[in-house]
Amino acid sequence: MYKWFFLTLAIMIAGCSGSDKSGLQFSEKGRDVPEFNADTAYKFVQQQVDFGPRVPNTEAHRQAEAYFAEKFKEYAGSNAVFVQEFTAEGYDEELELGNVIAAFNLNAPDRIMLSAHWDSRPRADMDSTRQEEGIVGADDGGSGVAVLLELARMFSENPPPIGVDIVLFDGEDYGKSGSLEKYFLGSRYWSNNPPVPGYSPRFGILLDMVGAEGAQFPKERYSLSYAPNLVEEVWNIAVEKGYENYFLNEEGAAVSDDHVIVNEQARIPIINIINHSRTPRGNAQFAPHWHTHSDNMEIISRETLQAVGDVMAELIYNRL
Repeated sequence: MYKWFFLTLAIMIAGCSGSDKSGLQFSEKGRDVPEFNADTAYKFVQQQVDFGPRVPNTEAHRQAEAYFAEKFKEYAGSNAVFVQEFTAEGYDEELELGNVIAAFNLNAPDRIMLSAHWDSRPRADMDSTRQEEGIVGADDGGSGVAVLLELARMFSENPPPIGVDIVLFDGEDYGKSGSLEKYFLGSRYWSNNPPVPGYSPRFGILLDMVGAEGAQFPKERYSLSYAPNLVEEVWNIAVEKGYENYFLNEEGAAVSDDHVIVNEQARIPIINIINHSRTPRGNAQFAPHWHTHSDNMEIISRETLQAVGDVMAELIYNRL
């Protein structure tokens, strides 16, 4: 099964022109855009939270990985889903990890990549209590995955006009504060061990913390460097749809995240839609629930999920 998956994508990539510079040019195509269902996305967040903290080497982590693989098989077909299993050295333990990958519109050589991280943090280091316990990560991890699962459901019913590859990275949030060495484990492995050598989509979009009530997404600084045209298109779509209170027309901070690894190691232009603000000194500041046990269903907003989903759907179905 997986051999067929790799072979199909490899043939598509071979047919692509690596010198095509049109990947970051956009225009309205006049196509119908299917409806993003925030209620379904909310349920996808709830399902992840119900597993418990999705911390590597736990039963909740194993259950969540299996759930994502099965949902993608339901939406994309069993031949278009692959779990990239790998191990990584943690803190005094070997981690069993897996990136979950699904491909839609397999016959299209022209492709984009959508991603999020699916693990949750093994410690609540920003909380005042239970700091050594894992968090359920409704927003930090859960919300980005939920938006992508709902998009996958849409793709199954309304095939996208372009090839879309969804990559759920594992091990993004494992590391301890003060060092980035043990963060971004899944994107590091994926970038250095691409399932399909030469994979080169037009662009990528990373969704991280996109479900909280009152979320705000300034233009993350690395994103402006990696793919400024894509940033402007996404934020312009948000304004057109009346979501300017979420997608702020201002420069944010430079946030270390999976997109930095993907751009610098896999050389894919990629942006990050992430809830944060920039302090007067230029640093990133995150919501009060970040890395605490308050990152639960109580802070998840259907309205925020709807805003992000609508913008993504418009981009994919009508601007490419």
